[in-house]
Amino acid sequence: MAGLDSPRQNSTRAQAADGARVTIANPTLGVEERAAVLAVLDGHEFAKGPRVAAFEREFAEFHGARYGVATSSGATALLVALLAHGIGPGDEVIVPSFSFFATAAAVVLAGASPVFADIDAASFCLSPEAAEAAVTERTKAVMPVHLFGMPADMAAFSELAERRGLVLLEDAAQAHGATFRGRSVGSFGTSAFSFYATKNMTTLEGGIVLTSDAELCRRLRLCRNHGREGDSAHSLIGGNFRMNELAAAIGRVQLARLPAWTAERRLHARYLSARLKFVAPPLDIPGRDPVFHQYTVRLPAGQRDSLMAHLDARGIDTRVYYPRPIHAEPAFRGRLGGQRLELPETLRACREVLSLPVHSGLNEAELDRIVAAVNTFRPEA
Repeated sequence: MAGLDSPRQNSTRAQAADGARVTIANPTLGVEERAAVLAVLDGHEFAKGPRVAAFEREFAEFHGARYGVATSSGATALLVALLAHGIGPGDEVIVPSFSFFATAAAVVLAGASPVFADIDAASFCLSPEAAEAAVTERTKAVMPVHLFGMPADMAAFSELAERRGLVLLEDAAQAHGATFRGRSVGSFGTSAFSFYATKNMTTLEGGIVLTSDAELCRRLRLCRNHGREGDSAHSLIGGNFRMNELAAAIGRVQLARLPAWTAERRLHARYLSARLKFVAPPLDIPGRDPVFHQYTVRLPAGQRDSLMAHLDARGIDTRVYYPRPIHAEPAFRGRLGGQRLELPETLRACREVLSLPVHSGLNEAELDRIVAAVNTFRPEA
């Protein structure tokens, strides 16, 4: 790493030739991950083995929680968390509509009803005020999402959950290592993380639920394993949501690398924010230390497609997360139960956001290409 305010000039990976495409993500799997996988293949334990148990302990400790329960994906982590809390038919869970589809889909799969509330414009996260306004006598849980790696207002959500007697379920799929007022996200309530290939760390596919409640941990383990513990009877309805030993072996190596990768993402985000013109960079919110799973900017409505085309022509990938709110997805037709959805900040974000490359694999030349390409864009009159 170069100086504090300057990204590395010599990447540890092979440098791409000038003009090579700058990708939106760059999953890093090296010799240590390969060795870890081969060690599993050379052994005889592929499921429910020591690597899964070790990864659960290490990831939980990293985030300040007592227990981790590894799962097959981030989506199944959310589902297992809901099931373990006994959330199901007749219950409501307050969620944002500006998030990945799995946030609300997990609620439906558990048999409960998602109730959509608006986001906070500064953070893109669920608004505590909007969430409280959506509470009814059927509300069982509130699910703030640490979107793009930005922590939600966990002081407000913790207070709301305690005062209204709600389960606090953190969707931390994009926020490995993020902190709120110095405390790791994922440690405030029950939390779910994803290890999909493009996340800040990966197991190729996988997830984990964190909790500090011993009895809830027991129920989580039952829910992810057909409702059975060891060779005992099936005491509740669960499914096969387990993580395998190969995934856990990769995850342990990736977790050791996560702090360095996070530092590079933050460095790259600062570099971009200090130099980009025309677009509005992510805001610096006191007390929240994001991990920049995505570097998401805003730009005036109507300019996004032309900026994306401008950057694409210059070999720079971009993505829109998310162009359509969850409640507007075809799968939710007929599932909204008469909700009066007034979500102005959600709709505005869907029109205005654009994510630029920020991953740890970038070097200074690539960051400068991003800056030059954005700053030479001429908005349409």
